Amino acid sequence: MSFLTVYKAGSRPSKRASSDYFTGTVWQEPVIEAPAPARVRALKVTFEPGARTNWHTHPLGQTLQVLDGAGFVQLWGQDKLPILPGDVIWIPPDVKHWHGAGPQTAMVHLAIQEGLDGTVADWLEPVDEATYVKA
Repeated sequence: MSFLTVYKAGSRPSKRASSDYFTGTVWQEPVIEAPAPARVRALKVTFEPGARTNWHTHPLGQTLQVLDGAGFVQLWGQDKLPILPGDVIWIPPDVKHWHGAGPQTAMVHLAIQEGLDGTVADWLEPVDEATYVKA
């Protein structure tokens, strides 16, 4: 017999993202944490102004949907791109990138990725200030 799981709003606490992987203050709220064999994971991520991820990759790629605010996404070796509410961004597998809020604006996005052998992200070095502020 199958059972439905309902997570009531507010029943799962927000947690502060680790400074090992993020610069600035970032909050994460679980959306999808389905048990195996499911591989998809989704988080609602809130970046305070100036906050951002480290450079990182995803073994099976990542989709972002911007829900509120304004921020940026950048692929390694390319210019950073502004992102706004309603934008949906696909980042291919194993492509080095970062994303986060603008210097003066918060940004909230839904981050969706699948795990491969238990790994959803490979975290790399922080995004330095010169790269972050470069137009």
